[in-house]
Amino acid sequence: MKIIGLCGGSGAGKGTVCSLFAEFGIKCIDTDKLYHSLISTDSECTSELIATFGNGISANPGIDRKALRDIVFSSRDNLELLNKITHKHILASVRTFIDESRDLPALIIDAPLLFESGFDKECDVTVCVIADNEVRIKRITERDGISTEAARARIDSQIPNDRLIQMCDFAIENNSTVSELRTQILKLNQKLFNN
Repeated sequence: MKIIGLCGGSGAGKGTVCSLFAEFGIKCIDTDKLYHSLISTDSECTSELIATFGNGISANPGIDRKALRDIVFSSRDNLELLNKITHKHILASVRTFIDESRDLPALIIDAPLLFESGFDKECDVTVCVIADNEVRIKRITERDGISTEAARARIDSQIPNDRLIQMCDFAIENNSTVSELRTQILKLNQKLFNN
């Protein structure tokens, strides 16, 4: 099985890329969705977060995401602590899924924090999805209903496109149409599996 690590900033279009890879029969694990499922139930992750940040974030079951967000975004140390706790639980779940999916030819791990979490070291190949900042801002504001300033601040806090391109084995540019994106996925799919 080939494990493909997929990353990219907010609004770049990782979800669309995953859906296009699915057309070729390649399954994708969305680590954001996995995180949300971990903190919406009584789990080891939930218990550790409550022990670290206090009962004020408890939603019984799970975590009050707004209360947690208010705490972790008030301090870089708290954000790092959150990532340290959640990454290990997310990665453990991903590893379990990989072990249970060994009969698949490939698996995409959609991980926005692929390098920050260290999971890139467990992937056979890394791919980033990039888009111009103005394109991303438009997508983020329409999708999340936040202001242009908030969308720009989110982008500014993430790894820039040029750095992602240097870090990854392949880059997919998503500034145009889904049809153009599908053509890039087809070419990348051929490179990954026909060599």
